[in-house]
Amino acid sequence: MSRWKIGAVTVTKVLELEATGGSRFLLPQATREAILPIAWLRPHFADDEGRLRMSIHAFLVETPTRRIVVDTCLGNDKQGRRIPAWNGLNTRFLADLAAAGAPRESIDTVLCTHLHVDHVGWNTMHQDGAWVPTFPNARYLMGRAEYAHWTGPHGREDLRTVFADSVAPVFDAGLVDLVETDHRICEELSLIPTLGHTPGHVSLRIDSGGEHGLITGDFLHHPCQIAHPEWSSTADSDPAEAQRTRERMFAELAGAPVLVLGTHFAGATAGRIVRDGGAWRLAV
Repeated sequence: MSRWKIGAVTVTKVLELEATGGSRFLLPQATREAILPIAWLRPHFADDEGRLRMSIHAFLVETPTRRIVVDTCLGNDKQGRRIPAWNGLNTRFLADLAAAGAPRESIDTVLCTHLHVDHVGWNTMHQDGAWVPTFPNARYLMGRAEYAHWTGPHGREDLRTVFADSVAPVFDAGLVDLVETDHRICEELSLIPTLGHTPGHVSLRIDSGGEHGLITGDFLHHPCQIAHPEWSSTADSDPAEAQRTRERMFAELAGAPVLVLGTHFAGATAGRIVRDGGAWRLAV
C-alpha cells in the first residue's frame, strides 16, 4: 500500500483494480508504436511492449482534523456497466481501506472529483436488498455543476443506472453537499476546477507545512498524456477544453514543488511534472 506525506497530511492509495493493456478504448492514440519511444513511461506506466499500465484506486487523505476518501472506484455487486468486467465485482476494497487504518465508519468526508462510474461506485454498498451509503458518517462532496449535468438529459442508459445505484441513494439519505469548483474543504485541502473531462470536474489541491500536492482526478488518465496533452480521452465531454486544461495545468506544475498523484496512475502513482523538450514528463 503506497503512502505519501505532504506536510501534516497523509495520502494512502487504496487499490481496487490494476491492468496492463486493454486501454485503447479510452486512449486510442496511445498505440504501442506511439508509446515505446516515451522511455520514461517504463516500468511504472507501460510495459516493454508499449502496453499501458492503469489502475483504479481511491486515495485516503488524512489531515489533522479530517479523514477523506477521494473517488470511490467501481464498487462491489454493481450491474449494468458498459465494460463487462466491471459488473459483479467482489474486491477487498473495504477491507484494504480498514487495513490502512480507516474503517468505513471512520470516514467523515467523501469527495467525488466527478460522477463517472469508476469514481462513485463505493459511495454505496448492497445491504438487505437495497443500496445504502457505504460511509454513513461522511458528508459526500459533489460539484454543483457536475450534479446538474448528470441529473439533466444525456441519453445514456448506463449512466442513469450508475446514478441510480451510486449517487441517488446518498443524496436521498441527506448526505450530499453540492459545492463549487473552488470549494475549500479544510485548512489544507481545496478544490480547483479542471474542466473538460466533464463539465464540473475538479482536482484536489493539498497545501500543508510548505509542501504541496495535487490529486488529479481524470483531467488526465495516464502519464502518456503529459508527453502528449493533445491526446484526449474518448470519455472527455469536451476534448478541446480537456486539452486546454492539461496544457494549463502542466505549464503551472512544471518545475513546481507539487507532488502529482494520478487517480489512474499505476506503479509509482506519484511524481513531479518537469519540462521535457517541447512537452513535459513525470519524474518519479
